[in-house]
Amino acid sequence: MAGKVSIVFAHGLWADGSCFNKLIPALLAEGHEVYSSQHGLDSLEGDVACVTRAINHVPGPVVLVGHSYGGTLITKAGVHDRVGALVYIAALAPDEDETSQDQQGKFPGMPVFEHVDVTDGRIWLRESGIGDFCGDLPPAEQKLVLATGAVPVPDLFTQQVPGTAWRTKPSWYIVADNDRTVNPDLQRAAAARMGATTHSVDSSHVPMLSRPDVVLDVIRNAAKTLAA
Repeated sequence: MAGKVSIVFAHGLWADGSCFNKLIPALLAEGHEVYSSQHGLDSLEGDVACVTRAINHVPGPVVLVGHSYGGTLITKAGVHDRVGALVYIAALAPDEDETSQDQQGKFPGMPVFEHVDVTDGRIWLRESGIGDFCGDLPPAEQKLVLATGAVPVPDLFTQQVPGTAWRTKPSWYIVADNDRTVNPDLQRAAAARMGATTHSVDSSHVPMLSRPDVVLDVIRNAAKTLAA
């Protein structure tokens, strides 16, 4: 894995690649090749393929960074032979015999899911739920998150594809202690199960927007470990 470390991001539900815009400029300035996968949340297989294409697009060894459902994507796409490290941000990380829903179902449900509608074959986050998703952001940023979020098909979390990269590759996990979307207990259990280097942060579900300094430090540490 000789060469400069590249960074590939994978977003989750009610988000798109722009949710990493507080991280990308700093990483580019430090000389990393960076790419944020844009996936449609149409199917797990299709979203994993989007992340894989992003990995193929960048040079050198790769740090994969996944937020929320993006953790499922990096768990699957991370088996790629040029991926050397995984960073999970308040993320799902199902094992080989689990779906995303299986992993979530082992923990109490979270308040954000009381504020969704299923319309036109998609699960939409209502405006009333944005506080449970990213309530520690300023109001203008919350509105931007709501306006730019991709919406999933209803059965996305029950779909399954093979691959469990965290079983064989070093992982880092950022636990959002005030998360009202992915249960913090799920996050802590996932980090412990994968043996991840774990950092807890006083944040809602979106630490990359509310605490980008912490997230950047974790990504930098993963990149340094991979480059060593």
